[in-house]
Amino acid sequence: MDAIVKARGLCRRYGRFWALRDLDWELHSGEAVALLGANGAGKTTLLSMLCTLARPSDGDLQLMGMDPRKEPARVRAQIGYVAHHTLLDDALTARENLRYYGGLFDLDRLEERITRRLTQMGLIERDADQVEGFSRGMRQRLSLARALLHDPRLLVLDEPFTGLDAPGCRDLARALSSEKENGCAIVLATHQLAEVLPWCDRVLVLNLGRKVEEDRADARDAIGWGAHLTTIAAGGSNPAEVRR
Repeated sequence: MDAIVKARGLCRRYGRFWALRDLDWELHSGEAVALLGANGAGKTTLLSMLCTLARPSDGDLQLMGMDPRKEPARVRAQIGYVAHHTLLDDALTARENLRYYGGLFDLDRLEERITRRLTQMGLIERDADQVEGFSRGMRQRLSLARALLHDPRLLVLDEPFTGLDAPGCRDLARALSSEKENGCAIVLATHQLAEVLPWCDRVLVLNLGRKVEEDRADARDAIGWGAHLTTIAAGGSNPAEVRR
């Protein structure tokens, strides 16, 4: 499998505070990894660097075999990103939001792509409606449709299940699983363990900016992982010990 993400000694510092330190990690085509940890563990910092929104303070990061500092445009063209905030234009319709985004990438067959992704996210019947009237769950689905519009090789998601009801969670999990099967590499920060463990391959656990554990997603069930994370956050796991 192709290495989509390759991090070696990756660090990010804000002033005197180390948000992420000495991370060695890889993600390959067709893999999905759940990024776990308490608030302040370093998850958002890592996602920001994977999206090229933040630069490493030290260490090496390669995305799709490229250095994002030297080839930022080529790297970003292969990344799909869903932030905790949807970043949609409320004054535009669902289709117009995607049309604007697709124009930034100069995509071919743009209307065909838009229809495909809106259908996949269950929004095709609302494509002419302004986003202003969308629920949180609908906005989240539209954000994912936008992130997938250009068929990215790497999909980076920050709490993608926020605001979704049970059917919406199932639809989103099904869509992400399908993208993974098609070769997309996925990394997502989430607290919705029951929604992601069935189709994720691995979990990466961060604590106080360090990798403390990496294991198969099915090594524990959702309840077991939740209890384990609570123990780690309470200081019951040594950050210097990395389980592979």
